[in-house]
Amino acid sequence: MRAMPTPALFLDRDGVINVDHGYVHRVDQFDFMPGIFDLCRLARARQHRIVVITNQAGIGRGMYSEDDFHAITKWMRERFEQEGAAIDAVYFCPSHPTEGVGRYRVESSDRKPGPGMILRAAAELNLDLAQSVLLGDKPSDVLAGEAAGVGRLMLLRATGPTRNPRDVPERCIEVADLSSAAQALITAPAAPTRHWHSAAPRRRVPPA
Repeated sequence: MRAMPTPALFLDRDGVINVDHGYVHRVDQFDFMPGIFDLCRLARARQHRIVVITNQAGIGRGMYSEDDFHAITKWMRERFEQEGAAIDAVYFCPSHPTEGVGRYRVESSDRKPGPGMILRAAAELNLDLAQSVLLGDKPSDVLAGEAAGVGRLMLLRATGPTRNPRDVPERCIEVADLSSAAQALITAPAAPTRHWHSAAPRRRVPPA
């Protein structure tokens, strides 16, 4: 008998896990956002899997390689494990529909706001999307969550103005920092969702 699905905390990377300095791909560029380990420890204590879903168009643009991304991801996951907040899986999309080079210049439902990475994670990790939470710092992040049927959507606005309400679903809540996101994780109820189905994405980072 298959185990019951479990909820997840879906996290964007740049701007949520680390400060978005622009196309971060080296350890010396990687500054963890204040409160990220506390948030993930809380999520794990509440029986949520931790899943990173990240657009990495810098690969597609030729700015760094997939090997570069895998190396920094391995280091990042080791840091999370050391902090007692292990990441269960990392999914990434290297393509860009207009600026990608060679095989990376493609349309992909993996690329947020497409829901491909979330749907793949749900299938591979046996996740309950309706009871899951997504935290991103761009409208494309929460739109991907909405399309996939994630129950709670949060938009981190620590470094920018309040979004235009038309940019994201009405049920999305804004949080000023990761401490506020942790509080919302505890208190916010799941909301009704709609579901969007698509082919599975191409890229997943293998377990460390």
